[in-house]
Amino acid sequence: MKVVKFKSEDEHQKQFVATLRKNVNDYFTSNGISKQGDWRMYLKSIVMLAGYIAPFVVILTVPMNAWFKLILVVLMGIGEAGIGMSVMHDAAHGVFSKNKWVNNFFASTMFILGSNTFNWRIQHNLLHHTFTNIQGFDQDIDQKVIRLCQHDPVKKFHRFQQFYAFFLYRLMTFSKLITDIFQLIDFNKRGITEEQGYSPKGELFKLILTKVLYFSIILGLPIIFLDLSWWQLLIGFMTLHITAGMIMSTVFQMAHVVEGTQQPLPDENGIIHNEWAVHQLQTTSDFGRNNRMMNWYVGGLNFQIEHHLYTNICHIHYPKIAPIVEQTANEYGIDYNQKSTFLSALISHQKRLKELGRSDAV
Repeated sequence: MKVVKFKSEDEHQKQFVATLRKNVNDYFTSNGISKQGDWRMYLKSIVMLAGYIAPFVVILTVPMNAWFKLILVVLMGIGEAGIGMSVMHDAAHGVFSKNKWVNNFFASTMFILGSNTFNWRIQHNLLHHTFTNIQGFDQDIDQKVIRLCQHDPVKKFHRFQQFYAFFLYRLMTFSKLITDIFQLIDFNKRGITEEQGYSPKGELFKLILTKVLYFSIILGLPIIFLDLSWWQLLIGFMTLHITAGMIMSTVFQMAHVVEGTQQPLPDENGIIHNEWAVHQLQTTSDFGRNNRMMNWYVGGLNFQIEHHLYTNICHIHYPKIAPIVEQTANEYGIDYNQKSTFLSALISHQKRLKELGRSDAV
């Protein structure tokens, strides 16, 4: 797999990285706490999983009006997004727990959402986190209908993307039900699967098997237990994924495609002339850090700078280390990009979409 290298001759940047590492490590050592999750992660997991599974059980077992069923489906979608952001995400990064089997178990909750854990680890952990906002490497900004990268060609329809993007965001989890297969085939062809020590055929078999099991449960059980027409079943299924997709995709985009985030290109030798940590600060933004309820629900994804700098730290610690990161960045004159509220980040994302819809976007 072709890679980009981060290399800087700037001693100021190197000192910043060393100081930041020391300051954050000192926080954990001086307080005698682990960087992994604790009981709060288990409690959150119970709540999120219950929020997804319990409404489904009620729908299948309790007679009720179709409109009440639809409300419960919306709750399922909220629970699905919560699992993806607050449970699976940390587990897939290996920071939910000190125990590897616990991390693997909770990372596997992605299967009950209809998606694939292996694909996520490649696209998110490997490509996105290593090559954040770099064209051709970070698949999160590699979109066709929505222009999220300033270096991609501009199409005429892109000038309206600040209006239609949010409609397409709703389809994120639904589209993953199908595109997962093509994405894994692409990883297999590029040799990424083998490079990571996995069997291409084995992962493809696992993906197809889990997809069959997912559809058998999420669609098969309602067919068996409920007297629903095909269009009622379709409405419920789409409502589930529209709810979850809208929440997750919007949260993800507000971390990297907002005003102030950069999209640097490597030079002809494939080198980004920055320290990797500085690159993460330049391409990432925090938002709504003082909103405790949002912090809890989105799994610290609003502390995206801290998450990108420290994927080895569980999100429950981000509110404490964020001021350390910000202060250290300020001391070294390095920009720390944050939006004060969720709304301000949302507006900033929409403005950036409008900018990227023009040919002169930078």
